Amino acid sequence: MPYDYLKDIVQHSFSLGNINLVKITGTDTETIIDAMAEDRSVIVQAKTHAPIAAFIGQFGMPNLAKLNTILGIPEYQADAKITVTTKAVNGVNEPAGLCFENKAGDFKNDYRFMSSTLINEQLKQIKFKGVKWNVEFEPTVQNILRLNYMASANSEETTFIAKTEKGQLKFMFGDHSSHAGDFVFADNVSGTVAKGYHWPIAAVQNMLKLQGDKTFRFSDEGAAQITVDSGLAVYNYTMPAQQK
Repeated sequence: MPYDYLKDIVQHSFSLGNINLVKITGTDTETIIDAMAEDRSVIVQAKTHAPIAAFIGQFGMPNLAKLNTILGIPEYQADAKITVTTKAVNGVNEPAGLCFENKAGDFKNDYRFMSSTLINEQLKQIKFKGVKWNVEFEPTVQNILRLNYMASANSEETTFIAKTEKGQLKFMFGDHSSHAGDFVFADNVSGTVAKGYHWPIAAVQNMLKLQGDKTFRFSDEGAAQITVDSGLAVYNYTMPAQQK
């Protein structure tokens, strides 16, 4: 089992701060990753560029905090042996967990998967039917830095509003009857968003910190999405609009 794939999956799910469980669905042609934030603020749907041969079947990866800790142990970061254990279910071998063993073979950890029955019960309501994206663009490093400045200046706020004005996408914080701020997040955008939906500040910041090429989308149908291509997989993070 490649260490890089495990690290990539954990970094692009657990790092959001509110996801501790992912669902894996694998065949010999594709590997699909699904997850949902505990507060349902973000739906994650991802697909690896190449299928992960060791991940054939359907199972859950629970307690990502534990897996993240194991992956961070230096003993497993060079020349380690990481194997997928299996168990027979109705006569078919299904992935059951991961066995970590360092190069010397004297430092080991086991991590258990969640069965397909349990993971489907836990994440059975992950659905996104699709919307028309009114605005789509690639955020720059400067865009992201300006967002962080504004979020810091308005740290009491948990959401922001996104609207377009004259080809500019503006992010608006707070209530102008009190403390407030706004700034141009992106110039020369095509399309418009005008309905003034609220989006979670912390979740957006965490997604934009992830490693990989990014695309940001907004819809006036009440959804926003950030896509991150890590080089190993493409992760789509979809956010339903929030009530203030």
